[in-house]
Amino acid sequence: MRLPRGGVAVLSCTAGVALANNYAIQPALGDVAHDTGASAAAIGLVTTAALGGCIAGFAFLLPLADRAAPRRLVAGQLALLTAGLLLASCAPGLGLLLLAYVMVGAGASVSAMASTIAGRGVPGERRGRAVAGVAAGMSAGILLSRLVGGALADAFGWRGMLLAFAGLVVVCGAIAWARLPGERPEGGGGGYLGTLAALPGLLRRHRALRLAVLSGSLWYLAFSLVWVALTVRLAQPPYGLDAAHIGLYSLAGALGFAALPVAGRLGDRYSPRAVIAGSMVVAAAGAGLLCTGLDRPVVTSVGLALVDAGCFTAQAANQTRVMSIDPARSGSLSGVYLLLYFLAGALGAGLAAPLVAAGGWGAASGVVCGALVVAGALVVLPRWAGEPVAETDRSMPKAGVSTSSPCGD
Repeated sequence: MRLPRGGVAVLSCTAGVALANNYAIQPALGDVAHDTGASAAAIGLVTTAALGGCIAGFAFLLPLADRAAPRRLVAGQLALLTAGLLLASCAPGLGLLLLAYVMVGAGASVSAMASTIAGRGVPGERRGRAVAGVAAGMSAGILLSRLVGGALADAFGWRGMLLAFAGLVVVCGAIAWARLPGERPEGGGGGYLGTLAALPGLLRRHRALRLAVLSGSLWYLAFSLVWVALTVRLAQPPYGLDAAHIGLYSLAGALGFAALPVAGRLGDRYSPRAVIAGSMVVAAAGAGLLCTGLDRPVVTSVGLALVDAGCFTAQAANQTRVMSIDPARSGSLSGVYLLLYFLAGALGAGLAAPLVAAGGWGAASGVVCGALVVAGALVVLPRWAGEPVAETDRSMPKAGVSTSSPCGD
């Protein structure tokens, strides 16, 4: 299976639009809480529900990328996403809204499927750039989602904002159906239930996958925690910012978007581990700035920009590394990785409001900084301990070559 000309661009736009729906509602959470009668602490569960839906999508839908046609998979998940958004737009209370956002999250997990399809549909020497291209679309979606979501919520209400995003998803589904390959990937005839049953064994067999999961989970926990905590804290006194003003902080993530193409080229040329380690240094430096407080918007913006840049570039390199373990099973490998990755993100989102309530912004930003430091240490620790370098790291600089990591330890 090979992608047609412009296929990576279609997947990048699809991934960005889909993933944006997990975050667009965040600046309007205060308005949602008021309309639905939910408490400030309980409304944070909307973000957790979306991440929970993503986790379900990674477990049960992403492995289908190894055996089914991209056109049907992507269009089908976008249809599920549209249904979730329409249900959320008419939800009278928190219970139905949470159910809708589980559907939204499951549909938005198509962003990971887009990354897997892009990595498989190009020659091996271009895999890093293809994955980074889709990651750039995802980061653009995250970046613009809060800004656009906040502005639309102010103009049309949060329900109108959800309807606007649903319309955009429908357009993306039509384009994906028209442009993506209709044939199944090679070697993709295995049974679906057998594929699911084999997922836990992948984590036991591949040391490189375990390392990717541990480090990636920590930085995504930090990423999710910092943005939800920021939203909760800035909506409270003495700041009292509305959805549109909170959404403006998402512009700080532009640095992460700009850094991804460079990260993709570096990941093809050098070790993904080196890219990840450098990214964690950048992210931890940004978290250190956030620990100084929220009273200086410029410092806060720089800190957020560095955290986003580090987390986005690390994720692009890490997913390239996971896919290279066994390209023929990249969907299943990515499913295991992203299931645990987003489970950590859901934990971070769920911890944000209680941390802010218990210890203020200082407690939340301190946890973020600590998680990023530990994630960086995990990336370089195997070298310090004298363990062999993963096969994926050694193989990446060699154009067109992909080797599997050893089974077992």
